[in-house]
Amino acid sequence: MNRALARLIAGQVCVHGSMAGMRLAAPLLALREGYSAAAVGLLVALFALTQVFLALPAGRYADRHGLKRPVAFSVAVAFVGAGLAAVFPTFPVLCVAALMTGGAAGAATIAVQRHAGRAVHDATELKQVFSWLSIGPAVSNFIGPFCAGLAIDHAGGMPGSLEGYRAAFVLLAVLPLLGWFCVRDAVELPALVAAEGAAPQRAWDLLNDAPFRRLLIVNWMISSCWDVHAFAVPLLGHERGLSAAVIGTIFGAFAIAATVIRVLMPFVAERLRERGVMAGAMLVTAVLFAVYPLLTSALTMGLCSVLLGLALGTGQPMVMSLLHQITPSHRQGEALGLRLMAINASSVLMPLLFGSAGAVIGVSGLFWAVGAMGLGGARLAWRIGGEPEVVEAAQR
Repeated sequence: MNRALARLIAGQVCVHGSMAGMRLAAPLLALREGYSAAAVGLLVALFALTQVFLALPAGRYADRHGLKRPVAFSVAVAFVGAGLAAVFPTFPVLCVAALMTGGAAGAATIAVQRHAGRAVHDATELKQVFSWLSIGPAVSNFIGPFCAGLAIDHAGGMPGSLEGYRAAFVLLAVLPLLGWFCVRDAVELPALVAAEGAAPQRAWDLLNDAPFRRLLIVNWMISSCWDVHAFAVPLLGHERGLSAAVIGTIFGAFAIAATVIRVLMPFVAERLRERGVMAGAMLVTAVLFAVYPLLTSALTMGLCSVLLGLALGTGQPMVMSLLHQITPSHRQGEALGLRLMAINASSVLMPLLFGSAGAVIGVSGLFWAVGAMGLGGARLAWRIGGEPEVVEAAQR
């Protein structure tokens, strides 16, 4: 990993870490002030809601202006959002801060991913770069909440004081500024424009391209498998009589495995083929989801969780690599925006669907239903296309 890529990752970690820390601190403050679980759920949903509506405009903006201007705006928005929460720590302002930091994290991610994808020269480098980049959110999801939690417990004189929350929000406002210092010296790449005389195109026209459409569906399936694991494991663990600490350990094993596989992937990227890796990941996930509800001990559930983390952890780097190969270069920001919009819309809506389905068919049935979907996802991933089809699509 070269220095330029390391600075990009650090910048992404800082902006995303601000949002991740807010996602911990804002709900905790709302609960401290006596707001209901429903109100807190709405607050949490707002972090993803902005990204649903702003992802496409942010992608188009990145296509026109490159890396630094979109990141600068994202940093400013995240700084103002967290700063408002520090000055006015009330529930309405926390909602505004959630919208602002969530949108800023999404826009910065699109700009960084687009820049990184354009800076490489071949498919192997794409897989390596996006394997490294995919580690960033895992790091930021630790750093942001960890720093916010320390400030809440220790900065106000007594744990959980309002001054502690204010200090946490100040810290989370400073974090994006550090991200800008990491990105500001990046070398902008030449702008790409559509060929002269080409008909105006809408972002939705990208869905007419069969490889891109299949890739987007497979990406949604991988994300849904990730979400159903997060949703159903606590329910299954509760049924098995496992403690909260044990269930948390199972989650931790999943996250560590997903991170480890992403660290290892750059070293074997030359031997990986995107559609093969994604199809294999979906097949393994389908088998593990079929077995998971039959497990009764914490040890076997933890082992299954590790295997799931290894399988699903390969998904995002391969999706991002293939997306940059099958998408016209001057529209990659739009494509990234569509992908981010689909994932965040799924994160808002799928838990509601999971809850309704789980009430009807039970937790085991939910695992098996999503596992069956994984079988279909494996076939669809394999049909995305080989490298000749990919190169031809990218050149259009």
